[in-house]
Amino acid sequence: MFEAAIFWDWISFAVRWLHLITAIAWIGSSFYFIALDLGLRKAEDLPVGAHGEEWQVHGGGFYHIRKFLVAPERMPEHLTWFKWESYMTWLSGAAMLAVVYWLGGELYLLDQHKAELALWQGIVISALSLTIGWIVYDFLCKSGLAEKPTLLMLLLFVLLVVMGWGYNQIFTGRAMMLHLGAFTATVMTANVFFIIIPNQKIVVADLKAGRVPDPKYGKIAKLRSTHNNYLTLPVIFLMLSNHYPLAFATKYNWVIAALVFLMGVTIRHFFNSMHARKGKPWWTWGATVALFLAIMWLSSLGNGVEVEEEAALTPALTPAQARFVEAEGFGDVYDIVQGNCAMCHTAEPAYDGVYHAPKGVILTGEGDVARYAREIFLQAGVSSAMPPPNASWMEAGDRALIARWYRAATGAQMALAE
Repeated sequence: MFEAAIFWDWISFAVRWLHLITAIAWIGSSFYFIALDLGLRKAEDLPVGAHGEEWQVHGGGFYHIRKFLVAPERMPEHLTWFKWESYMTWLSGAAMLAVVYWLGGELYLLDQHKAELALWQGIVISALSLTIGWIVYDFLCKSGLAEKPTLLMLLLFVLLVVMGWGYNQIFTGRAMMLHLGAFTATVMTANVFFIIIPNQKIVVADLKAGRVPDPKYGKIAKLRSTHNNYLTLPVIFLMLSNHYPLAFATKYNWVIAALVFLMGVTIRHFFNSMHARKGKPWWTWGATVALFLAIMWLSSLGNGVEVEEEAALTPALTPAQARFVEAEGFGDVYDIVQGNCAMCHTAEPAYDGVYHAPKGVILTGEGDVARYAREIFLQAGVSSAMPPPNASWMEAGDRALIARWYRAATGAQMALAE
């Protein structure tokens, strides 16, 4: 038997695991091919149409790789397509978005302090923003700006900053970071699905039909691939940000996200230049450190919520959340939480070394405990993840009380599966 909370927590873990595995495969191949492309060398014996070659050694063997700018004169019988890594990364990420931020939307998606929206409205905004964002980006790329790649990149950066600011007006800081990452990943995967792979298929079809492929298709795909290259590192940061309140739960979180995109540019510029044998622009290291120090400073400026106003800003409980306050044992559980958790999970943590509530979770009021009932149950009821063993000692009986209280409020004794 397993209960709904346990079932969905494991589903979330499984989807996150899949997302991580596919992301490693996608990003790894992206890094490899960018470095390979930039490091190609000319040779006297290159076949017609070949741009360059590279000799590599790995796993006890040698590899001889040649790149054709358009295509070889004769199409090989076997051709490997690199696309499923990208597709599965996006699909697993979309599944995780639905499980964590749509099904758990009242807790993780919406911030009623910023905008009073119904959950369905937040979900619609979440889904539409990813679609509309791609349409705007794709329009910019097809508007003639492709001939001015630097200006196009600047406009893309502006678009990302505006979207980060916009998300932060209605979503929690955690959801803002995640959605900005989801939008960026959507752009990257859509580039592969709608532009890069179709263009390559056109070239293949021309070759099979005996036609000379138009080099414009390779040029278009190259532009989108370059964008993906510079967006990769920020996406990883945004994926990890939900584990660090200093990134997502501070006053200038959307500015922090903007600076992360600039860090992605400086880091990739160094490695791209090095792989292309154009030197090592060490100034990018200084720029990256300066940007990171700016991020650290911004995170120290507070969370943007006045402590004295915190009680007044607390939104009303939903009927489902109110059941936890009314359930038998709530008083005992509330005392347990205050004695073991609230020293860190508060607007101004009293525990040494903790400057912001872990994951932005506040547990100082009865309403807070009701809102985070599921997390308290999973973290401190059926597991001993919280509180950390060296921070506070929670008795086994206290954990049992938390589990009984949660099950009483949810009727969780009924199993989803047996």
